[in-house]
Amino acid sequence: MKYIAIIICLCITTISWSQDKTNPEDLKVGLVLSGGGAKGLAHIGVLKEIEAAGIRVDYIGGTSMGAIIGALYASGYSSAQLDSIFSKVDFDTLIKDEVPRRAKTFFEKEDSEKYALTFPFDGFELRFPSGISKGQNIYNLLSRLLKHVKDVDDFNKLPIPFVCIATDVEKGNQVTFRNGYLPRAITASGALPSLFSPVIIDSTIYVDGGVVNNYPVDEVKAMGADIIIGVDVQDTLRARDKLKSAIDVLVQINNYRTIEGMKRKRELTDIYINPKIDDFSVVSFHEGNKIIAAGEEAARELSEQLNAISERQQTHVRPPLKVENRETIFIKYVEITGNKKYSRSYILGKLKLQTPAEVSYSDFNDGINNLSVTGNFSGIDYQFVSYPDRPDVYKVVFNVRESNNRTSVRLAAHYDDLYKSAGLLNLTRKRLFTNNDVASLDVVIGDNLRYNLEYYIDKGYYWSIGLNSRFLLFEKNIGLDFIDAEIEVPTSFQLNKIGLEYDDLTNQLFFQTLFRRVFQLGLGVEHKWLRYLSETIGVDENGNPRTIFENTNYFSAYGYLNFDTLDDKFFPSSGWYFSADFHNYLFAEGLNDNFNPFSLAKAKAGYAYSFNNFLSVYLTSEAGLKIGDKGTRSLDFFLGGYGFTPTNNLISLYGYDALDLRGDTYLKSNVDIDLRFARNNHFVLSGNIANVGDELLEKGKWLNGIRNYGIALGYGLETFLGPIEVKYAYSPEVGEDIWYVSAGFRF
Repeated sequence: MKYIAIIICLCITTISWSQDKTNPEDLKVGLVLSGGGAKGLAHIGVLKEIEAAGIRVDYIGGTSMGAIIGALYASGYSSAQLDSIFSKVDFDTLIKDEVPRRAKTFFEKEDSEKYALTFPFDGFELRFPSGISKGQNIYNLLSRLLKHVKDVDDFNKLPIPFVCIATDVEKGNQVTFRNGYLPRAITASGALPSLFSPVIIDSTIYVDGGVVNNYPVDEVKAMGADIIIGVDVQDTLRARDKLKSAIDVLVQINNYRTIEGMKRKRELTDIYINPKIDDFSVVSFHEGNKIIAAGEEAARELSEQLNAISERQQTHVRPPLKVENRETIFIKYVEITGNKKYSRSYILGKLKLQTPAEVSYSDFNDGINNLSVTGNFSGIDYQFVSYPDRPDVYKVVFNVRESNNRTSVRLAAHYDDLYKSAGLLNLTRKRLFTNNDVASLDVVIGDNLRYNLEYYIDKGYYWSIGLNSRFLLFEKNIGLDFIDAEIEVPTSFQLNKIGLEYDDLTNQLFFQTLFRRVFQLGLGVEHKWLRYLSETIGVDENGNPRTIFENTNYFSAYGYLNFDTLDDKFFPSSGWYFSADFHNYLFAEGLNDNFNPFSLAKAKAGYAYSFNNFLSVYLTSEAGLKIGDKGTRSLDFFLGGYGFTPTNNLISLYGYDALDLRGDTYLKSNVDIDLRFARNNHFVLSGNIANVGDELLEKGKWLNGIRNYGIALGYGLETFLGPIEVKYAYSPEVGEDIWYVSAGFRF
C-alpha cells in the first residue's frame, strides 16, 4: 500500500506539472486596430504574423478601417482570406459608388450622360453634397461578406467579441457599438468626413470614429483583456509638401489631438506595432499589397514577443470559416419599410427586382446602387433574413430613408460642329404634383437657343407616364442637294451652298414600362412643328429675302423598344445595344398641303467586345425607311457629321458633313476599334459604309450600289464634363479632309 500511495502521488504531481506546462496562465489577448484609411490594410499583414505565432485573439476593438478589418476577422475570416478578398477589390469603384452603366435604368442612364455637375437647390439655396460617396458599395460588400453572422446582433456573441467606435455628429460624442447590425455599425465607424456621407442609425448621425477615438485601447481592456496588442496605422504630422488634398488636410487637423492622446494609450499597449507606411496616404488603396507587406514586416520584428504570449495561452485551434462561393441568392420576398413618398413599385423598379427569383449578387448590388443614384434616398439599409424551413431561401428587408432634397441645379457644356458651343442649365424638381414624379427643365444657351421640358411619373415595373416638350434650332451651310426635293434651283444660281435655319418644336405624351428587367417599351402621341428656311435664296410674300421650304405641324402616333447593356455610351467595350422606333404620321397642318399619311421605321443594333484591357471593338448596323406617301420630304433621313445629339432623323456618318446625304431610306454599318493606351485615353479607328437614297427597297437597291464610304481616326479623352473627341475623317466619294470636334456630354 505504501508503494501504491507513492506511485499515485507521483502521477498526480506529474499530471499537475504537465497541465501547468501546457496550460499556464491562459492570457486573454485583446487586439486594437486603429483607423487610417488605406493604411489600415497593414492590419491584415499583422494578423498573418499573429496567426503564425499561434496567438489566440480573445477581443477585438477597431475604428474606421480597423473596425472593418477587425469585424471581418472577429466574424471568422482568417488573415489569408482577408488578403485574398482585399486583393480583388476595385477600391476606386468601391469608394466612388460607381454604378455600372448596364445596371442603370434608362432614365438614370440619360441623366448620368447629360449633366456634368449637380447641386442641391432646396429653398433657392445652392449647397454642396456632404460627401463624395454615400458608401453604398462598401455597405453592399460588407453585407455580403458578413451574411454568415447576419443574425448576430450582440457583438459579444461573434466568434471573437468585438467593439467599434463612431462619432455622434450632433453631440460630438464617442459612441461604442457593441450590438446592432454589424455591416451598418462598421460603415458608420469608417464614414470619413468629406469622403463619405454621414451614416444614420436610429435617427442618430454618425461619422468616422477616428474623430474622437482612433485607437480604442480602453474599450478593449475593459472587455477583459490581460494583454493588449495594438496596431497603429495613424498618420504622423505631415510637411506642407505632403498635404496634397482636402482629405490630407482634414486628417492632419484630426492628428493634432490624436497624436497627443497616443502618449497615454501607448503605455496601455503591451505590444505596440507601428508599420512603416509614412509613404502611403489614407487613399493609397492601389498600393494595398505593399501596405500589407509593411504590416507583416513590422509584426515580424516583434516575433519573439508574440511567441512569448502564445506560450502563455492554452492551445486553441480556430475553426476555418467556410467561405460561400455562390454567386447568386434566391430571394423569395422583398419587404420595404421607411418609404412614405416613393411607392413599393417605384423602389422595386429601380432595384430591378421581381420576386421570387434567383438573383446574382452583382445584379443585386447594381440595383441597390441604381436606387441610390436617384438621389431620392439618403440611406438604404437592408438585411438578408433566411426562412426557418428553407435556410437557402431569403427575404430581403429594406429600411429606406427618403431624402428631403427635392430641387437640384445641374450644369453641363458642349461643343460640336452642328450646334456649336452651348451651355446647359437644368432645374429639376421631384415630387412636384405627386409622389414618384420628376419635372425637369433644360435651358441651352449658346450659338443656338434650345430648351427641353420633361415631366415623368415613374411607376417602376408598371406603366409610367411622361410629357415632353423640346425646341431646337441650328444654322448651317448646306449643299443645294438638300433643297432639290423642295424647289427647283435656277440654273443661273451661282452658289454651291446656302445658309439653312432649321427649327423643330416637338411635344409628346407617352407611356412606357420595363419588362424582363432590361427592355424598355413605350407608346405615345406626338406633335411636331417643323420649319426650315434659307435667307440666301428667294424672297417671301412679305418681301423678306428668304425662302421657307417647310413650315408644317405634323401629328403622329409612335412606339419604341430599347435594350442597352453597353458598359459605356461613348467608348463601349462590352455589351449589346438595340433600339427600334416606329412613327405613323396621321395628319398635318401648314405649308405641306399635299400631305398623305405615311410611316417611318428605323432600328439600330450594336455589339461591343473587349479583347483585353486595352483593345475593344464596337460594331453597329442600322436602317430606316419610309412606308406610304412619298410626298412629304422634310422628315427624310439626313446623314453626315459626328458628335451632335440625335435630332429627328439626322444620322452621323464619318467622311461627310452634317446633312450631306438625304433619302427616304438608308442602311448603315459602322465599326470602331478602340485602343485604350492610358486611363481615360482612347485612340479610335473607325470605318462606315452606307446606302442613302429614295425608294431603295422598292427599287431593289437596298444592298446594291453602296457608294457612301468613310474612315476616321480620332483621339478621345474621358473627363468629368464628358468626352472630348477630335477626329480626322475622309471619304473617297467626297475627296476632302474633314475634322470633327466634340467636347462634353451631348444634349
